[in-house]
Amino acid sequence: MTYNDLRHFADSWGLLTMGILFLILVAWPFRKGAARRNEDAAHIIFRDDEND
Repeated sequence: MTYNDLRHFADSWGLLTMGILFLILVAWPFRKGAARRNEDAAHIIFRDDEND
């Protein structure tokens, strides 16, 4: 493969792949079963707090 072949691949399929991956990663926390895990992650900093 030459540089131009790799550049054309990155401009088309690489960009499409990165766009789809971005959308999946953005949507992942909003899926149906993620509410409990998100709540747990939001409160993890307070677990060892002695002043409840």
